[in-house]
Amino acid sequence: MSEAASRAYGSLRRILAEPLGMLGVVLVLLMIGGAVFADLLAAAEPNKISPRDRFLGPSLTHLLGTDQLGRDLFSRALHGGRIALSVALISTAASLAIGVVLGLIAGYGPRWLDNLMILLFDAIKSFPTVMLALALVTLFGPSLTAVMVVVVLVNVPGYGRIIRTQTLALKSAQFVTAAQSMGAGTVRVLRVHILPNVIGPLLILASMDIPVVVAIEAGLSFLGLGVRPPTPSWGAILNDGFTAIRDTPWIAIAGGLPIILITLGFTFLGETLRDVFDPRLKRQG
Repeated sequence: MSEAASRAYGSLRRILAEPLGMLGVVLVLLMIGGAVFADLLAAAEPNKISPRDRFLGPSLTHLLGTDQLGRDLFSRALHGGRIALSVALISTAASLAIGVVLGLIAGYGPRWLDNLMILLFDAIKSFPTVMLALALVTLFGPSLTAVMVVVVLVNVPGYGRIIRTQTLALKSAQFVTAAQSMGAGTVRVLRVHILPNVIGPLLILASMDIPVVVAIEAGLSFLGLGVRPPTPSWGAILNDGFTAIRDTPWIAIAGGLPIILITLGFTFLGETLRDVFDPRLKRQG
């Protein structure tokens, strides 16, 4: 076994040794597995309308019942997980990449560039999420792309500020000064000496931000600013459940339960990652 594989295996064992870590891993794997294998796990088509079967309760045929159009809620919840997780993972990865680049530039660059980046971060952060969503939807129409752009714009300033602060702290470190004295260029210093020392805490933070992104996507879809019907989305299912709450509670449960589970899973996993890889924070808590 290689050194990297051995280190990864040891980290996984430490995570699974924690009860919350084990629970978080199980919940995350269940939600990801449900989204990936939705076609195999759900017997019914998510958008198949059957007016005769509207507002049915849970049964062996429909595990979570049916909605106002007779569509299978279990199938719609599983397929909605594809939308939520793809938006969360893609937009979080994009936010992380952009935030890291801008944070490194701000922390390592000249003072005027640092001030310009801080001004940019503050300007973007000052816009409320809903107002950004409304502006983008007005320009481009409701779509997954608009949702992901909103998430990226909301998250980049936070990641960029964290990387900037840590880069400023490492900028004058002895190993960085030694690398510069040996002729290492700016790109090499940032890539080899600074980035590996600042990216770890940000990855933990990003894992804990994924449920926040899921909630943003669900909220925008609930308001009609996300995916367009009849595409299954947890927020759209919640909207249907709110409309039909007097007829059946199962629509709201089918839309809300996955959001709760994914939030608990990634939160438990992120907390365990923080405790395992940064014990100082655990002691402070």
